[in-house]
Amino acid sequence: MATLHGQFGIAARNFTAFPEIPNAEALVQYGVRMEELGFDSIWVWDHILLGVDPHFPIIDSLTLLTAIAARTKKIKLSTGILVLPLRNPVVLAKQLSSIDQLSNGRLLMAMAAGWYKREFDAVGVAYEERGKIMDDNLQILKRFWTEDVVSGDWTHHKIPAGVMFPKPVQNPCPILIGGYADRVLKRAAVDGDGWLTYFYKPAAFVESWAKVCNYATEAGKDPSTLMNGNQLPIMVGASREAVQGKMLEWLNVDFDIAQGSQSTMDSAIMGNVDECVAQLKEHIDVGVQKLVFVPYKYEMDQIEIIAKEIVPRLRAYVAEKKR
Repeated sequence: MATLHGQFGIAARNFTAFPEIPNAEALVQYGVRMEELGFDSIWVWDHILLGVDPHFPIIDSLTLLTAIAARTKKIKLSTGILVLPLRNPVVLAKQLSSIDQLSNGRLLMAMAAGWYKREFDAVGVAYEERGKIMDDNLQILKRFWTEDVVSGDWTHHKIPAGVMFPKPVQNPCPILIGGYADRVLKRAAVDGDGWLTYFYKPAAFVESWAKVCNYATEAGKDPSTLMNGNQLPIMVGASREAVQGKMLEWLNVDFDIAQGSQSTMDSAIMGNVDECVAQLKEHIDVGVQKLVFVPYKYEMDQIEIIAKEIVPRLRAYVAEKKR
């Protein structure tokens, strides 16, 4: 399986803070524009219910990716992350294989066990069992994608004989695992195709990625085949000092940090173009394969600068390192 070295994705704003409501057509147009600007992948957030007071309206991740797939040709379609235990794995296996077919093999899914208990309660999934459900669902997905006939007895699913065609175009259809606990890093190494993290500084990435690679080696899996990515907020301006206040104010309204993880708002890439490039090179140097940009308030002028002034320099840097 190919890794993701030297690749650069962009996040989409499919959730907002009420009373603002996500604009479905604008999000599809956004996906088209991100492909035109040369980003290799577009990443959407995944929740069914998010918040009460305040609450955050959200467009369904898979529906949005399907719409973007119909309007694009090259850009990879990604979730950062999909809450796997909330989904029926048999139905999800059919949905994802269909999206991969419709997009001609452009799915790059990232999945995790989830954290928002109210959402689990509302959907009727036991929050305390989400780790076990995650493992079961992951196994069911992969088996339906690779086996002609699936049979098995899981905690919540009894399948005497299940046949699902067509399979995804990609074989294997890649799945990154998100999370930070050791058991999750092991899941990423052994049961997934790699690890996606969120707001990690370089040193924190190194520590956790080493664990992922060690778990793979212990399981007899070649760690060089594993993929990884880091979702990083970014704001470009006159200097770091000039943008830091606005950036941190936005991040603290729209984003949460999981207790116990090494994610931090201090991971934000901030400053002028030269300063941002230097900070991002530090991530490349420690082995981050794919950088997924979360641009300040998804402003188009920010995105244009990233696409036209930052990404080309990073691509040249990666190419130089390979020589």
